[in-house]
Amino acid sequence: MAKANKRRTRRRASFKCTDKSTARLTDKLIAGLQADFASDERYKVMQNAITHVSIRDLAWRHNVVKDDEHVFSIQLDDWSVTNQKSSGRCWMFAALNLFRVGAMKKLKLKGFEFSQNYTLFWDKLEKANYFLEAMIETADRDVDDRTVKTLLGRPVDDGGQWSMFVSLIKKHGLVPKSVMPETESSSSTGMMNAVLVEKLREGAKMLRDMHAEGAGADELRAAKQKILNVVYRILAIHLGEPPAKFDWQWKDKDGKVRRQRNMTPKRFADRYVTVPLDEYVCLVHDPRKANPIGRTFTVEYLGNIVGGQIVTYLNVNVELMKQITLKTLQDGEPVWFGCDVGKDIHTDKGLWDTSVKDLGAIYNTSFEMDKAARLNYSMTAMTHAMLFTGVDVVAGKPRAWRVENSWGTDKGKAGFYRMNDSWFSEHMFEIAVRRKYLPPRLREALSRKPIVLPAWDPMGSLARLH
Repeated sequence: MAKANKRRTRRRASFKCTDKSTARLTDKLIAGLQADFASDERYKVMQNAITHVSIRDLAWRHNVVKDDEHVFSIQLDDWSVTNQKSSGRCWMFAALNLFRVGAMKKLKLKGFEFSQNYTLFWDKLEKANYFLEAMIETADRDVDDRTVKTLLGRPVDDGGQWSMFVSLIKKHGLVPKSVMPETESSSSTGMMNAVLVEKLREGAKMLRDMHAEGAGADELRAAKQKILNVVYRILAIHLGEPPAKFDWQWKDKDGKVRRQRNMTPKRFADRYVTVPLDEYVCLVHDPRKANPIGRTFTVEYLGNIVGGQIVTYLNVNVELMKQITLKTLQDGEPVWFGCDVGKDIHTDKGLWDTSVKDLGAIYNTSFEMDKAARLNYSMTAMTHAMLFTGVDVVAGKPRAWRVENSWGTDKGKAGFYRMNDSWFSEHMFEIAVRRKYLPPRLREALSRKPIVLPAWDPMGSLARLH
């Protein structure tokens, strides 16, 4: 024990060292760096190449990129992809793309989209209220408190989570795209978001100042209402007002004209969302030691609707996640998922593969952080949500996964991508599936009180998209 204490003492003492003579980037050290670079002619060859050719183009492994076949033993999709354009609404698009599968069958339509602008409007308004309530709740904390700073940094982003979308549908319903079509600001949310952020941060200051001066809950909520009046006004100007009721007609694939009159968004959702929303659970693969497999957890202040569903994840092994995804696809249902989309991707080919690039050969180094380390050291996070619509199974095991993206038809194979199974292991984080696919012990785990992760944890990153 004494030796261990001495070692800890030495470690602590080393951090207090005031001698910076060996810490500086000296001329001698710089000369050593230059000599190391000059020691291998390959570095000059790479310099010649990279100064004239994009590293993105030079790093592709030809034998991987050329094998870009999009053939799958199970393929559910026979529809066109959607396009979120310049917005962070991937989680909405992926969910609505899942829901439209059943809607198209029920409506007897070859193609159909729910309005993504309608859900965007209500999500923004609900997030504004959620943020302002969080500001009231944390008003007694210093403005430099890390949680407060995290909330102020991203008050009303485009992103979100599966549970947040379910809460939206249950409260506000859905409408066809033609009833509330896209606007310039729904397709390109940047300027609208900037205005909303400025107004909400201004509102946060006002509420915190009022609290500091002794205002009570009633006064604070009355002030919040005035801020929300402006937020609603901004949203209505940019996106249009969502309908309380609407008339809609369509011609089905048999040529028959069908009409609905005086329909409400909630009735429309109840009628045409054919999947049982209450049966879905979110499974994640988070290999960090602090988050044990088989436990549920949530992220503080991750939500959009005050009183809505709590975003709860059940942490599972990635191989189980694959098995459940495969079983769901075999049963004829696409799967909503979240991943780190930018890693090891060839966008033009529509390919995700962990071996698609060889950066190590270019720089004569290796990149060896595992998934847990990448999460801990800010090298990875959930950045995009999409839909699995197929899988290629060889000898009973998945070889590659078919993905419906929401980036339009000009990338990949008419907007569909192929994810190799190795990529699933390394860069997949979440799926939303029916709880019936879980083993009994994990179904029981869902009832346990979730571990609460801090507001800045990377498992909340899908909601932090512009």
